[in-house]
Amino acid sequence: MSDDVDERLDEGHAHLALGELEEAVACYRACVEADPECFDGWHALGMAQMKLGRFPEAIAAGERAVALRPNDQLGWSSLSLFYVRAGEIKKAEDAGAKARILSWGGKVVKDDGSRPLDDLKKS
Repeated sequence: MSDDVDERLDEGHAHLALGELEEAVACYRACVEADPECFDGWHALGMAQMKLGRFPEAIAAGERAVALRPNDQLGWSSLSLFYVRAGEIKKAEDAGAKARILSWGGKVVKDDGSRPLDDLKKS
């Protein structure tokens, strides 16, 4: 991560801590615009959007975060929360199940890029 991206994240976190949610969102957006592969930026953007009640935006950011790190438990737990807040219970349950699998030491995506859960759906 570049220094600029780190600075944007830190600024966003400072605004978030002070309850300055719009400013936090602006910093996190700048972060992911500078580095679209920044998991922490997407995750933080999703959390800030959720706090503002912008659930579709939170979900979009959360989906981007888990696409970047599909075996990240925090990413899936947060995405599940975003779906719950949006009233999308089935999607929330699916994301929550992935978070639980990861908490048990499993994987959502194997090292070879395949998805073990997809194999179960075919059975």
